[in-house]
Amino acid sequence: EAALLKQISGTQNGKNADIETQARVLSLVRKLETSSQPSPSLLSDRNEAKILGGDWFLQYTAPSDIDNVDADEKWTVTTDEALITTSKAGLQGAVSGGGIPVDASNNVAKQTFDLETQRVTNEIKTGLGLVIVGGPFRQSPNVPLRAIVGFDTAKVGPLDISFLFDIRAKIKGSYDSGWVETTYVSDSVRIGRGNKGSLFILTRDRDAVN
Repeated sequence: EAALLKQISGTQNGKNADIETQARVLSLVRKLETSSQPSPSLLSDRNEAKILGGDWFLQYTAPSDIDNVDADEKWTVTTDEALITTSKAGLQGAVSGGGIPVDASNNVAKQTFDLETQRVTNEIKTGLGLVIVGGPFRQSPNVPLRAIVGFDTAKVGPLDISFLFDIRAKIKGSYDSGWVETTYVSDSVRIGRGNKGSLFILTRDRDAVN
C-alpha cells in the first residue's frame, strides 16, 4: 500500500499521471488485488461490510487499462447489468456521479458509505460550491463485490438538481446509474473499478497522499 500511495502522490488525483506512471500504478494495484481479494460476502454480510462503512477520500482516478500497453491479468468491464452503460469514460483526475462529471484534481472528493441506510454519497468542493451526489446502493446479483448505485440526489451549492435523475429514471425505467466493484480493501485503502472502466483509489486518511 505504501508503494502505491507514494506512486500516486503529486498526480493531482491522476490528472497529471503520464503513461509510465499509470502503468506503474496499475501494476501495483494488480498486485494488491491478486494478493488479497475481498470476500465475496463483503456486501452481504453486515460484519464484513463494516470495513466499507464511513468516509473515504478519493486520491486517484484513471482508466483501468492503457491503450497500446500490454499488461498481465487485465481487469475488464463486464456487461452483466443490462440498464447500466459500460462505455469507457476515460476519466483522469475527475469523477462522475450518475453522469455528472466534476474535476477532482484540485480538491479531494469524499465518498461516504452509510451501511444503516444503504446509501452512498459523493461530495466535492468546486468553484460553484459543494457538489453532492448520492443514492441507495445494493449488491449486484451477478457480481458479489459489485455495488449498484441508483443516484437520486444531486446538489450544486444551494441548487437542487435531483429532478434530472427523476427524468432519466422515467425514461430508462430505473434509477440504476452505475456500479463500483471493490477489488481491494483494508482499514486504510480501498480500490474500486467502475462501470465506465475507471480505476479509483481511496484512503481513510484525507491527507494520505500529497
